[in-house]
Amino acid sequence: MEKHLQVISVLQWVISFLVMGAACTVLLIYMFCTDCWIIAAMYTAWLIVDWNTPKQGGRRSSWVRNWTVWTYFRDYFPVRLIKTHNLLPSRNYIFGYHPHGIFCFGAFCNFGTEATGFSKKFPGIKPSLATLAGNFRLPVLRDYLMSGGICPVNKNSIDYLLSCNGTGNAVVIVVGGAAESLQCAPGMNSVTLKNRKGFVKLALQKGSDLVPVYSFGENDAYKQVIFEEGTYWRYLQKRLQKLLGFAPCLFHGCGLFFGNSWGIVPYGKPITTIVGEPITVPKIEDPSEEMVDLYHSMYVKSLQCLFDKYKTRFGLKESDILCIQ
Repeated sequence: MEKHLQVISVLQWVISFLVMGAACTVLLIYMFCTDCWIIAAMYTAWLIVDWNTPKQGGRRSSWVRNWTVWTYFRDYFPVRLIKTHNLLPSRNYIFGYHPHGIFCFGAFCNFGTEATGFSKKFPGIKPSLATLAGNFRLPVLRDYLMSGGICPVNKNSIDYLLSCNGTGNAVVIVVGGAAESLQCAPGMNSVTLKNRKGFVKLALQKGSDLVPVYSFGENDAYKQVIFEEGTYWRYLQKRLQKLLGFAPCLFHGCGLFFGNSWGIVPYGKPITTIVGEPITVPKIEDPSEEMVDLYHSMYVKSLQCLFDKYKTRFGLKESDILCIQ
């Protein structure tokens, strides 16, 4: 029974992420054609009034973040959160999360819920996981995401959290984004970071400290068909990525009823998220390219050290390296 509840908890999140937004949009339109049109009209009016809320700190719910379903979600893999250093509530932070994986299970469980005890491990720090801004234009899904403290990954939203929301904020950015998800596969330790410097520039502009975060096992949740560069399918993936904002990956996990069949249920592989040492960042409203490069190199080095320090504790060999692309 316990295992079944764990599978259901993970599956509801996967299905919510994949189809909730589209399904609720279609349902809302359909309701306008029925006797329930008044409900649809009221929700649409409220949606218009509430449109900018995701960009202004959102509407997190401690009740939702502490739902029992998330403990089943955590235990399915299981997901663990490891703290290496204290964080000061008097500072703001930008967490760089690596790697993306297919669904960022580690990022969601650790920073979008309280299943792994983030608030107890980092008292006074409020995490906000940043994801695709398009998700917050979809009815119901936007409210579901906001309840977990999830925000749009755009400049307005992050500016608000780091400038207008006091201190003790930690914006979690999955730096590699959609491009990195196209490269993930079990056993692969590769991150897209070499030319990702926007988050470093933002940290300098806001005077927010940078914190490297690495999740061992994130890439093991699904198997993926990785197309070679230069092939038609890779070209199509990249075109759709630019058009949609996310990468259409060809992946599979295990079946719902038979573990050795294919399906969308992720493999139950451990995911361990290590929150590294913060890098103190000065506030510079207009940082030079050289200054951005300096702190970017410091961040890359810190992430590399974090990976090397913990890799042998979580199933990797001493000879395994972190490939930074």
